[in-house]
Amino acid sequence: MQHNNIVEFEVSGDYALFSDPITRVGGEKFTYQIPTYEAVKGVLQSIYWKPTLIWIIDSVRVMNQIQTETKGIRPIKYTGGGNDLSYYTYLKDCRYQVRAHFIWNDNRPELQDDRNEHKHHNIATRMIERGGRRDVFLGTRECQAYVEPCRFGEGESFYENTPQLDFGVMYHGITYADEAYSDETRDKMTVRLWRAVMKQGIVAFIPPEQCIHRSVREMEIKPFGETFGNFAPVESEVV
Repeated sequence: MQHNNIVEFEVSGDYALFSDPITRVGGEKFTYQIPTYEAVKGVLQSIYWKPTLIWIIDSVRVMNQIQTETKGIRPIKYTGGGNDLSYYTYLKDCRYQVRAHFIWNDNRPELQDDRNEHKHHNIATRMIERGGRRDVFLGTRECQAYVEPCRFGEGESFYENTPQLDFGVMYHGITYADEAYSDETRDKMTVRLWRAVMKQGIVAFIPPEQCIHRSVREMEIKPFGETFGNFAPVESEVV
């Protein structure tokens, strides 16, 4: 389906760490070979985010060869203080093209007066041209990244002549209560899984509602609006 509010950009960085949150509790961290939906959504939210909308990631194009590098890290211990020694395995020399669009967040009826598609799309496009509103990183905070506009599909991908690579069942993302899309996800925090496939270098993500989902815990939505402090919807500033 073609959307009118599509954005396209390239994000690149020296390193990336895309991992399942479950594996981040222990000392060792190992990256997935391709970006997760949630990580790319985080990049877009660093570029431009409002609670009025939800970013939907359509596709990611892997431009560079998938390579990994292991580093010895001294993280702070969870208990007892001091430092520990761990090995983190990162992706290196990362470059991705991204295509995405946004939908309105129906869980936020108090912000319906802010649903101006033309305004939000224009601001998002300008923020891509300026490298984002907040710091951009690939998976984890130490993996600084940079954003610039591009036309999705232009340029040569290392994998454009590779018919298909299957990465098995992967972590897709987390659905919070304020982005619920069904009765099963309403008032809950839910984790999503999917079967990841790359064809000719392109990972076409399925939308959250088509994923395998598992409820994690109950969660309430914190409303915005005049009766809940200074969160009344206002027109975004012109930048």
